[in-house]
Amino acid sequence: MNIKNRITQLFAIQYPIIQAGMVWVSGAKLAAAVSNCGGFGLIGAGSMKPELLREHIKKCFTLTGFPFGVNIPLMRGDAEELVKVTIEENVKIVFTSAGHPAKFIELLKKANITVVHVVSNVKQGLKAVETGCDAVVGEGVEAGGHNGSDEITTLCLIPQLADALSIPVIAAGGIADGRQIAAAFCLGSEGVQIGTLFAATVESSAHDNYKKMVVEAGDNATILAYRKIGMMRMLKNDFALKSLHAEKAGLDETQLREILGKKREMSGIFEGNLPEGAFEAGQSSGLVKEIVTVKDAFEKLILDYNKAAATFSKS
Repeated sequence: MNIKNRITQLFAIQYPIIQAGMVWVSGAKLAAAVSNCGGFGLIGAGSMKPELLREHIKKCFTLTGFPFGVNIPLMRGDAEELVKVTIEENVKIVFTSAGHPAKFIELLKKANITVVHVVSNVKQGLKAVETGCDAVVGEGVEAGGHNGSDEITTLCLIPQLADALSIPVIAAGGIADGRQIAAAFCLGSEGVQIGTLFAATVESSAHDNYKKMVVEAGDNATILAYRKIGMMRMLKNDFALKSLHAEKAGLDETQLREILGKKREMSGIFEGNLPEGAFEAGQSSGLVKEIVTVKDAFEKLILDYNKAAATFSKS
């Protein structure tokens, strides 16, 4: 893989491969490991209090000399504190998600921070451009965790974003091997964001039960639930199936929130509660066959990409 484009320039990285900033997964160890391989690691602030985020940023600076960033979900009540910690600790690239990109753009830009916003449709992408974001992540409904209500697939979303936007597009949602990276570039993206594959690596802070569920998953191992209160893709277990049945039975928002409860993601991803936790993961789970180091995962991504690219060049 020898790609130089707006994303590699914007992030000062060798490969336009970004590791998603996932809750309970993406700590300093994972982010640094990805950055050390020539990609771009993200610390996931969505499951961190401000001071814990500060610790992870400081630790990440000791583990890598390469660029890394922080993902901040804007819907969090303490999002402004997370932004301020990120600025104070001199992180220069921030990914924002789950909210309006304008919320902290002035504060971030004043600190000379590159801002990337996660979008799930063209309207959101255009809003990110208007707001002053430097790039967007176009996330298809195949992705794990919370998804856009339009349920647009990565294959359909990315070329529409690439056609409509003046800033670079990073493809996300269902990507876990080099063939898909090659396909994403054909669709007009200039980078890819990968979650589930990296969530199942040795360096991920996810529980072993979570990693094992991912590698044992098949093509139909995930479901979408909670469309009424914030759609979530997760691996099938007792809790996920109960959630799906409740939704099909027509339960209202209040009843669904009661079933969801609190800290389900922590219970599943971080604590490994097999029956009752929420194991957020993408449809790409079916492509993840073993728990490996980030280095091994990265090398396979590059190898498979090169094979796919060679096939294109022969045709």
